[in-house]
Amino acid sequence: MKGLTVLGSTGSIGVSTLDVVARHPEKYCIVALTANRDVEGMLLQCERFKPKIAVMADTESANLLARGLSQKGISTEVLSGLRGLEIAAAIPEAEIVMAAIVGAAGLLPALAAVRAGKRLLLANKEALVVAGSLFMAEVAAHGAEILPIDSEHNAVFQCLPPGGEGLTPGGVKRILLTASGGPFRTMPIEQLAGVTPAQACAHPNWDMGRKISVDSATMMNKGLEVIEAHWLFGAEAEEIQVVLHPQSIIHSMVEYVDGSVLAQLGNPDMRTPIAHALAWPQRIDSGVDSLNLFQVARLDFDQPDLQRYPCLKLAYQAIQSGGTASVILNAANEVAVEAFLAERLAFTDIAWVVDETLQRLSVENGDDLDTLLDIDRQGRAIAEQVAQNRVISSDIG
Repeated sequence: MKGLTVLGSTGSIGVSTLDVVARHPEKYCIVALTANRDVEGMLLQCERFKPKIAVMADTESANLLARGLSQKGISTEVLSGLRGLEIAAAIPEAEIVMAAIVGAAGLLPALAAVRAGKRLLLANKEALVVAGSLFMAEVAAHGAEILPIDSEHNAVFQCLPPGGEGLTPGGVKRILLTASGGPFRTMPIEQLAGVTPAQACAHPNWDMGRKISVDSATMMNKGLEVIEAHWLFGAEAEEIQVVLHPQSIIHSMVEYVDGSVLAQLGNPDMRTPIAHALAWPQRIDSGVDSLNLFQVARLDFDQPDLQRYPCLKLAYQAIQSGGTASVILNAANEVAVEAFLAERLAFTDIAWVVDETLQRLSVENGDDLDTLLDIDRQGRAIAEQVAQNRVISSDIG
């Protein structure tokens, strides 16, 4: 039986992970669970899985959880804050760590798991977006293992030849990352400025959190995935092609120099890549329904329109700029999306805030964690100012 820590257990990926684990009680034991402020959700999970420790990033939430567990007679130890997250990530009883904390907040706990030599199931793309070079160096230095959970990167992983570094030794020509195009793929561009948070969070295929749903609508999510693929697979920007595929049945493809294109297909359900990574190199039941190709009937593909999806263009530019460009990109996007969800910023202003922040903050080499975190803080501060000025200008106009 393998021990498992789930970082971000009350989010959509965390819940799906626990669903898969519950189907195989003879294979996996939950050692640690972490969340931000969802005390009720964590209480229910602790009651069911009896982890050794539970961590709430928010201190007051940790106090509430501790009282709730005590009342139920559950002996799970409660920790809080970043230190608690890092303890959960590195706990010796866990061989596997699911890194599913959304945003840059997941970077340090994921690094703690890597430095403890864990098998890291990486659902937090920002760890590589913010600190790709440093992160991969730490993986090599500590003998850790990364298995991607994003459906697209997991699909690429399944289609790549085993072993080897980079694409060329395996005869790979390019990676084809599929994208649904989000809920506004066919909406007239002039109407995008009026999009509401509720509309942006209504993804046509996937059940995801609010922030990721907005990123999917702007296709910043795909841009971050391009950066992630760059680090995971040693691929240059020109070796990664984004393909619009509205059915979300093909999760990604790999093209080889001999003309072959291998694709991974399946229903759009995150339990498939989760189960694959949990059991790799074996396979286990995920609870996902079999794909009915007759019901699917057709598969459509198209090139993304960068006028409709300027965030995707900005992500490619960040790869080409190198250094801390992707740190700034991610920081500004998180600020802009939060402002949009709070109805303080228009949907089309998300890309504008990111672009403006990239222009205002100089790109540096970013070889150490302190520099990366400092650039992240600067990027957020500038993006907050840019977003606020945008709101003021709109109000005046």
